[in-house]
Amino acid sequence: MPFTLPDGLPPGRFVPSGPVHLWVSAAFPEDVEGLWPRLSAEAAAHGLVPLLCRPDILRSPLDPDRVAAVRLEEELAADFAEYRRRRLPLWTDPAPVPAPEGIEPWPHDPGPPFGQWPGLAPPMPDTPAGRTPEEAASSLFAELVRTGRPGWEDCRLVLVPTRRSGDALALTGWSAEAPLPLLCALAHSWEDRFGARVVAVLGSELHLSVARPPVAAEHASLLALEHVLSTADNIVDDPPTPFPEYAAHLVGRPSWSFWWD
Repeated sequence: MPFTLPDGLPPGRFVPSGPVHLWVSAAFPEDVEGLWPRLSAEAAAHGLVPLLCRPDILRSPLDPDRVAAVRLEEELAADFAEYRRRRLPLWTDPAPVPAPEGIEPWPHDPGPPFGQWPGLAPPMPDTPAGRTPEEAASSLFAELVRTGRPGWEDCRLVLVPTRRSGDALALTGWSAEAPLPLLCALAHSWEDRFGARVVAVLGSELHLSVARPPVAAEHASLLALEHVLSTADNIVDDPPTPFPEYAAHLVGRPSWSFWWD
């Protein structure tokens, strides 16, 4: 057996994934809403990160050493300089972006209020009344189950042998056109600064819980820029959303979602 399994799991099997094995349930677990909080709470003890995903995403894994080699601040600074170069003509032109017939014109986006890379958003402190990352992850998971998103029934419970949920993305080999090394490095940093956890991957969608979201508008603006530089298509682009509006909705928000075409 590649690793010792927690008690009470449904039927499943081990699947090789590069240098490690993953455990994948045989079907969508019937008692998943009761099972998930326990697995999330025991993740540190077992060294197994639970993840809900479709089995067809299990492809060639990314070596976590490639994630560790990402110089996050340097890469984001370079990415922002290029992003700003491309978008500046749109940000400085107040004319509405053309919209399809019968649709209200898209609002003007002034873009991020930064002339150069401003640095990462500061970490949010733990508070006695705050939720733990495990509680936040279980809450998001329950919400996703309740909403019954399309394709949910095709998902499986996966246990990934790692202590970092960002590495779960690397070890499953998921990408969906995302820049995987950078995204995993961001997930690590968000885990440290905001108590974020990768909870589910639904096709090209990525869902993270957030135990300690930013509470100040200035910090949310910095975080919004990090989201933009993840290259996800739903961040300010689809539907078109002014950067200040997107940043404002991150204040106190307990979950983040990303998707790529």
